[in-house]
Amino acid sequence: MLATRTAHEAHKDDRHFVTALARGLEVLACFRSGDKSLSNQELALRCRLPKSTVSRLTHTLTLLGYLIHLKESGKYRLGTASLALGSAMLARLDVRKIARPVMQELADVSGATVSLGTRDRLSMIYVENCRGSVALTLTLEVGSRIPVATSAIGRAWLAAIPEHDRLSFMEQVRELDHVAWPKTRRGIEKALDDYHTLGVTTSFGDWQKDVNGIARAFQPGGELPIMAINVGGPSFKLSKEFLLEEVRPRLIDVVTQLEIALVH
Repeated sequence: MLATRTAHEAHKDDRHFVTALARGLEVLACFRSGDKSLSNQELALRCRLPKSTVSRLTHTLTLLGYLIHLKESGKYRLGTASLALGSAMLARLDVRKIARPVMQELADVSGATVSLGTRDRLSMIYVENCRGSVALTLTLEVGSRIPVATSAIGRAWLAAIPEHDRLSFMEQVRELDHVAWPKTRRGIEKALDDYHTLGVTTSFGDWQKDVNGIARAFQPGGELPIMAINVGGPSFKLSKEFLLEEVRPRLIDVVTQLEIALVH
């Protein structure tokens, strides 16, 4: 999926905004979980920047250690400087340490994958992940990204943020794909209703047709952004009824425990 508006487009009226820095960070943000390496052409498509501009950025980022140039293929992969930044960020997320035991317990009881994530652009990025002891859970790892608009975890984030932020985000999604927007909007509106009536958002085949999930958001404090916990897995294993009747109250309880623990 292509990114939405470039950083320069989004902040063109901000005189303190450093476009060159933003473009360099956009190049790094193009790398997704599972991407071993990317070419300048692939990066240019993802960043919506000219290939010549991307070539200069990748050269600079390579010299600084944020990228590694693979001479045989001519592609790039993330360097140790990028990995150090990510590791430092994860190490400072105390919420992961607090959440993991209750997430793992929920994963074992439900036989599902339980994930903790936060929003990055139009995606939710996983910062912690627990799998049930039973096989056939989802194979998403820490660092994986899934779309906000169609996933349960993303919809939970949307339900928890202020209305003006939600409307702004939805406009970005609409601009990105006008054709898919009516269906996407209906899914988001239903998710908002579910959050008020059920206490969770749902995605039953909306993100992937054979995957079901429910999620609930919370404010972790410490000036961290809103996060959400998702319980999901293959639809043949996790039915809509099982998730709503058996798992939903447990998920709400887990998030409540987490909120109480984070306050103290």
